[in-house]
Amino acid sequence: MQSRCCAQGQRLHAERCEGRPLTCPEGLELQNDGCVARSRRVRIAAGQLKLGPGDWEAQGVVQPRVIQIGQPYGLDAYEVTVAAWNGCAAAGACAPRMDDEPGRPARGMTFEQAKRFCAWAGGGLPTEDEWLLAAAGPQARRYPWGDTGAVCTRAGWGMASGPCAQGQAGPDWTGVHPGDVTPDGVADMAGNVAEWVVRGDGTASTRGGSWASSFAAELRTWHESARSPAEMRNDTGLRCRYALDSTRMPAVLPSGAP
Repeated sequence: MQSRCCAQGQRLHAERCEGRPLTCPEGLELQNDGCVARSRRVRIAAGQLKLGPGDWEAQGVVQPRVIQIGQPYGLDAYEVTVAAWNGCAAAGACAPRMDDEPGRPARGMTFEQAKRFCAWAGGGLPTEDEWLLAAAGPQARRYPWGDTGAVCTRAGWGMASGPCAQGQAGPDWTGVHPGDVTPDGVADMAGNVAEWVVRGDGTASTRGGSWASSFAAELRTWHESARSPAEMRNDTGLRCRYALDSTRMPAVLPSGAP
């Protein structure tokens, strides 16, 4: 069973990578003495998704329905990092400040705290239908990347009590698993942390698996975990969605661009 991997120049101490990295994994950059995925947004096209029990583990869990999103929207390519969350905290818009590696996903916030971060960032939490369309695509993929391949090297899961590790107490850096990426370029929708979403009636839910997930079924795009909006769990984080002008926005847009 493996433990977390740190960057060259760091050492693992009490489940945290300490020290200034000499290099960072591909796709991450050195920020604030840590490796951090550069914030960017992905354009998700309008489309239709026919949701249903596509495999036996979804029988009795997933109710067939058609999801129709009429307008394209922007979605964070990566889960919100500790570095981004602490930027919001420094601006006085988010609380509390998080004492963790800057590149790990922000986690342990309530539903309302997650909504406040996204409002500060210029967007909002995705609806569960927007999250599902981005994760499964119009093809109704079983996993964000496709229909097979839920192995330990693909995503950040099974780290607390197996099958991918034992005793790990938190997620990997955001964006460090290149296999857990949708065809559109949205990362970590299967693992790392589950993500707050807004149901159709405005109530809270979470979508996606996490580092604490023990079963591959929890990585499926249809997987949902109903949680109290007041819960502050170490396996729950967020990403934000944004309105956009579909005539001007390219497929991938750096965060903060007009």
